[in-house]
Amino acid sequence: MDAREWAAGGAWKARAREALGTSRRRLLDLLRPLPAEVLTAQHSPLMSPPVWDVAHVANYEEQWLLRALGAPAVRDAETDRLYDAFRNPRQTRAALPLLGPEEAFAYAEEVRGRVLATLEALRAEVAGDRAELVRGGFVYGMVAQHEQQHVETLVATLQLVTSTELAPLPAAPSRASRGGMRREVRIPAGPFEMGSAEAWAYDNERPRHAVDVGEFLLDRTPVSNGRFLEFLEDGGYRRPSLWQPAGWAFREQEGLEHPLFWRRTVDGWERRRFGRWEPLPPDEPVCHVCWYEADAFARWDGRRLPTEAEWEKAAAATPGGGTRLYPWGDVPPEPRHANLWPAGGHPSAVGSFPEGASAFGVEQMMGDVWEWTASEFRPYPGFRPFPYPEYSAVFFGPEYRVLRGGSWAVAPDAIRNSFRNWDYPIRRQIFAGFRCARDA
Repeated sequence: MDAREWAAGGAWKARAREALGTSRRRLLDLLRPLPAEVLTAQHSPLMSPPVWDVAHVANYEEQWLLRALGAPAVRDAETDRLYDAFRNPRQTRAALPLLGPEEAFAYAEEVRGRVLATLEALRAEVAGDRAELVRGGFVYGMVAQHEQQHVETLVATLQLVTSTELAPLPAAPSRASRGGMRREVRIPAGPFEMGSAEAWAYDNERPRHAVDVGEFLLDRTPVSNGRFLEFLEDGGYRRPSLWQPAGWAFREQEGLEHPLFWRRTVDGWERRRFGRWEPLPPDEPVCHVCWYEADAFARWDGRRLPTEAEWEKAAAATPGGGTRLYPWGDVPPEPRHANLWPAGGHPSAVGSFPEGASAFGVEQMMGDVWEWTASEFRPYPGFRPFPYPEYSAVFFGPEYRVLRGGSWAVAPDAIRNSFRNWDYPIRRQIFAGFRCARDA
């Protein structure tokens, strides 16, 4: 990277400082008020003890924003080993000799102080052999987004806590649902540019490439709790014909009868939110359903899940052939556009964000709930792993399904139309819902 290129792109430093500051404030705001016993306990074998995430975030930052850029290490190789996500599966992490809460927070702050000093001193000639990492501030964006993603993981962990009632996020009232909306939106046939060239996009979003999508119809909004309840009460969990064979086997094995965190009482259906039971809001998007449940509902409804190409075209494309960074345009998310963290602490009612609609009129494609798609997680044509294969490449294959759009627990600066999430089709603890599609 020569000095002229460096000077032209130097504005990314301010963006990097802001993103790192925002991600750290959110982490601390979420965890600092919690008692040590909540931070150190493993609340589910599916999730780490929260204190592990704190030190893991710090270690990841140390590796990529200090050592990878030529700065000295803060801690030793044993710390790397303890907080390596691939070496230590989640269910084993509670047995490790982890840093305590105050030690983990102190480690994170020490790393952050050194990172900001290194960022300030970074010059074009220093970045020479690391130009691709630094270009546009990519590696800083990668680390800031990584921390934001762990904040969402931590919110999901706290939702699994049963030992105490928590109030980790504000419970803002849900917006009123809008009536009289057309259920479906027609998306015309034709090509669009899928993927991203944005400086902070991950490797699995690259390269941008043309995809030709046939005409289809897509739900205007995600499927609501009330609508999913119709499926449940019509025997949806008792009809094998609606389910994929693997999904039915999972339903049988786990005894699934309803979405995670639901229960039926003499007064009607309730849902658990951070240890507190409350009446099930019928107008909110259904959440905490796995891919198999979403797929079974779509079949019951005579429809299907959209492919991720269909989803992205509905979110990003315009009738004139352009593409948008967000469904509503290229301006960053505002509260009028979408329900993203920390606005509400739960999904908003369907139809709450008409100003966040895509160019084709599809609503709530960002925020509220991640949306399962029909697609397996696969590389785009011309994919190149960067900066390490363990971020995306090792997950490609039929085991994972793609989710799009982000949930209410996603930070506004860690989501875009091209962002790809993925998980096993049995996962229910994540903030996932769906919408349906059908051929035109």
